[in-house]
Amino acid sequence: MPREDRAAKSIRVLLAEDQGMMRGALALLLGMEPDIEVVAQVAAGDAIVDAVLVHRPDVALLDIELPGMSGLDAAAELRDQAPDCRVLILTTFGRPGYLRRAMEAGAAGFLVKDGPVEELAVSIRRVLTGETVIDPALAAAALSAGPNPLTARECDVLKASTDGATVADIAGRLHLSESTVRNYLSSAIGKTGTRNRMEAVRAARQQGWL
Repeated sequence: MPREDRAAKSIRVLLAEDQGMMRGALALLLGMEPDIEVVAQVAAGDAIVDAVLVHRPDVALLDIELPGMSGLDAAAELRDQAPDCRVLILTTFGRPGYLRRAMEAGAAGFLVKDGPVEELAVSIRRVLTGETVIDPALAAAALSAGPNPLTARECDVLKASTDGATVADIAGRLHLSESTVRNYLSSAIGKTGTRNRMEAVRAARQQGWL
């Protein structure tokens, strides 16, 4: 890269993506933009905050489903620990619940991965100026879907159910009584319109509530 191009770069970007090929392709393509520099790449969610604190990017480009910690949870931590870093969620899963959770976590943008890299570069520039950038189709879907009907505790109980844990296992993990766990599960099943807790977990995931 010519010296004048390196000197012109001003937007520092961190990439968090667990698929190595996708991460490398994004870094390469974004690095071809004259004003964008990818200063850090991480493959796990629990590495995001430390990498941001070390490399001080202007924009953190985060996937959602990452090992160690979700991109949504990392976004919430960055809001507290690195408020000057703008967060842009880039995901394969354009679920309405994910969008709502991203906005609650302080994300400045939410895009799906099937768009061209040129649009992604434009979105990075826009969030850096203070704009909020959201995929239009996903925004419409989120409005029509309505808010998450599950309480935080009901979500916790469903998450703890995902590996086939028994009621006793869930109660022990969450420090609840077994009767309380059953009540939360019953309520979650009712709210999701499903027949059992595994269907409730599946429905909640499809909506992006978990």
